[in-house]
Amino acid sequence: MKKLISILLLSLYLVSTTELYQFLKIPALIEHYLEHKAENPAITIGSFFRIHYDNPVKDSDYNKDQQLPFASHATHLVVVCTPATPFSFQLSGKESNPIIKLKQTFYKSIFYNKDILNSIWQPPKSC
Repeated sequence: MKKLISILLLSLYLVSTTELYQFLKIPALIEHYLEHKAENPAITIGSFFRIHYDNPVKDSDYNKDQQLPFASHATHLVVVCTPATPFSFQLSGKESNPIIKLKQTFYKSIFYNKDILNSIWQPPKSC
């Protein structure tokens, strides 16, 4: 049973993603050949292929000619599988030295008064 299911799934995949679907048009090829054979009993299979594949012309049955296998090509299903690789970003343990070092002189600034800030931010006192 597994073999049958795997053959079925492989066949479906190949027919939908390759030109193998053209072989499904073989009954149309046989039917069209029999129509030409009814019109002209002297036609051979080689001359039929020459008429339809070597130098196809736009005649009264051009729409039927385009339904023959490998006469026209359609875009088929394209399946693209990309493995999902997780993105990883690692930093080394070594610190890098920045090119431009900024001076942090906030504590020496004239706008910073340590005594004022210490008087404002004090823990609550118990009485």
